[in-house]
Amino acid sequence: MRLAVVLEQCLSPVPGGTGRYSREIAVALARTTGPQDEVAGVVAWHRDTGAARVPGVRGPHRLPLPRRALVAAWERGRGPRVRADVVLAPTPLWPGPGGPPSVVVVHDAVPWTHPETLTARGARWHRRVVTSAARSAALVVVPTSAVADELARHLPLREVLVVGEGVSSELAVPSDARLRAARLALPDRFLLTVATLEPRKGLDVLLQALAEPSAPDLPLLCAGQPGWGGQDPRALAAAAGLPAERVRLLGRVDDADLAVLLDRATAVVVPSRAEGFGLPVLEAMAAGTPVVTSDAPALVEVGGGATRVSPLVPAELATALHEVVSDADVRGRMAAAGRARAGAFSWGAAAERLWAAVRAVHSGRPAV
Repeated sequence: MRLAVVLEQCLSPVPGGTGRYSREIAVALARTTGPQDEVAGVVAWHRDTGAARVPGVRGPHRLPLPRRALVAAWERGRGPRVRADVVLAPTPLWPGPGGPPSVVVVHDAVPWTHPETLTARGARWHRRVVTSAARSAALVVVPTSAVADELARHLPLREVLVVGEGVSSELAVPSDARLRAARLALPDRFLLTVATLEPRKGLDVLLQALAEPSAPDLPLLCAGQPGWGGQDPRALAAAAGLPAERVRLLGRVDDADLAVLLDRATAVVVPSRAEGFGLPVLEAMAAGTPVVTSDAPALVEVGGGATRVSPLVPAELATALHEVVSDADVRGRMAAAGRARAGAFSWGAAAERLWAAVRAVHSGRPAV
């Protein structure tokens, strides 16, 4: 069987978490193929497709439309078809009905639950294509039961399969960790947040929380690219009354640097207003680092009781951070619980579930 994986998100200027998901699941699928199977990548027309080249995955094959035109064509159920037995769309960018059966991954219900955290155009596009997938795709896959429940309130889902995520093997602490820590000028103790800098990620509330009298007096390091919305963490920090030296912007970091950051952080903070999974939560737990999250349902589900959960209210978030940072015994218990919880997830397990679903779709059997 030939499975085509749409890897267009890997070539996005800001790949974000869905870009990582696309690459990791493609790698895992290629590693778990049967002797007669092939996994091939598919992208829009780009001169350079290097970021979408995945070990074990053939291609990527370039379709004869640039990104914007392909998005518009597929949204209308037109445009170039993908040569495959089944298409896996790791984001809601899928070819539409009329070609090979498609399995579409929908990462969250944010376009319905928190549309104000997206651009108006982005929210409309996601609602249209996800509604189309719910109606016409062979199968919709979501990363958590929380997303399945949220989507069901807004869409008539025919078949939905919950498949979790995993931690990349590239996030092992590198042998040159000490040199990397020195280059990054990491302090002995610090808070870390890993996210695209945009309104949904709750960075504004986190900075307000750090200005609360009860908050721990630690610097906050932000790893992630700027997204939409023009969020300037330095301006947000100044507006909250935080000294400039309390916030450092690292931009997009490679996996080796991220592994060092996760390993050395005093705590990782994930204060999102809404998430579908929250991959940084899993990655931090696997590293044995305590995690403080908002009470977004998917984050609570993924944390599985191993994280400290706080409402996204500055004073309450400050208290939660203080409790974790100030008590070494609490951090030790959270580290052990986090590692155990993270052990329940893997990209390999996710790929096996997806292969089973893909084979069911190909044979016309129920996939759920």
